[in-house]
Amino acid sequence: MAWWDLRSLSRFWVAQERMREVQLGAHTVRSHGIMIARTHMHDWLILMLLLLIEAFLYEIHPFYRFVGKDMMSDLKYPLKSNTVPVWAVPIYSVLLPIAIFLIVYFRRRDVYDLHHAILGLVFSVLVTAVITDAIKDAVGRPRPDFFWRCFPDGKDVYDTLGNVVCHGDKIVIKEGHKSFPSGHTSWSFAGLGFLSLYLSGKIKVFDRRGHVAKLCLVFLPLLVASLVGVSRVDDYWHHWQDVFAGGLLGLTVATFCYLQFFPPPYHAEGWGPYAYFRELEESRSSTQAANAVNGCNVQAMEAQPQVDNAHDERSIHGCMGLTLARNSNTTLEEIESGRR
Repeated sequence: MAWWDLRSLSRFWVAQERMREVQLGAHTVRSHGIMIARTHMHDWLILMLLLLIEAFLYEIHPFYRFVGKDMMSDLKYPLKSNTVPVWAVPIYSVLLPIAIFLIVYFRRRDVYDLHHAILGLVFSVLVTAVITDAIKDAVGRPRPDFFWRCFPDGKDVYDTLGNVVCHGDKIVIKEGHKSFPSGHTSWSFAGLGFLSLYLSGKIKVFDRRGHVAKLCLVFLPLLVASLVGVSRVDDYWHHWQDVFAGGLLGLTVATFCYLQFFPPPYHAEGWGPYAYFRELEESRSSTQAANAVNGCNVQAMEAQPQVDNAHDERSIHGCMGLTLARNSNTTLEEIESGRR
């Protein structure tokens, strides 16, 4: 294929994308919001179930792993407060992406994009939270500051088997057995990782034009999530393995949830959700079918006079045939009777 054919083909695809983007605005919250919400009612019910499971996993006691005196040398880091508070995690990992989704909606007026972005984001965060807390409770790994959680006065006590006998606050000790994986990190990468994928599709990072500024915008949420993970190590709430596992878990779940509703960011149609293009194709098919039916009706109406004329001509020719037949019969009778 010649190079000018490739250029013409690329121009054709660009024109097709522009035509599809021009048709944005036909599906708003007012026109299609209730219909989409009813269609995905079961998804929202599953989200409520995940929320209940997460609350249950957070309240139950984790596995109290054996902690001997020899293990305490790696668990005597100071007990510090969180650099990133727990209440701040849902703000930057859930509310901030939703605010960006709303900004995109007011620009494009596509309720499919808004609904599926919010649904995918909440799914990403809640699925990650359930998996994270389930692993926390099952593993029960002590935090780096476990010694001061267990013995706030600095006087360590052990039983006959060499296991710790904690006399600190029960809630603090309970949290001390939830080191692996890092919940702050997994939540951060689940929400901000989803946002990064969303932005990469919207601004068309992989359009092969080489705009590095777009990459900087996509890497910004991932940088924030990484700094949150680093803060967990700096605060001595997690080991580096906890942070690494939490980041990998959150980013993996975010990728799966994003691809459930949107094409890959490098795809030519990566700027919109699957539902939008499906609705677009269905509307085009219905429009083409209606146009075909209308065309058939018009052709039938135009052909009706011709059919009537042909019918009249056939009737006339039939009468003429009967007349000719009658004349020929009369002639034969006259010949047989000797008149001719």
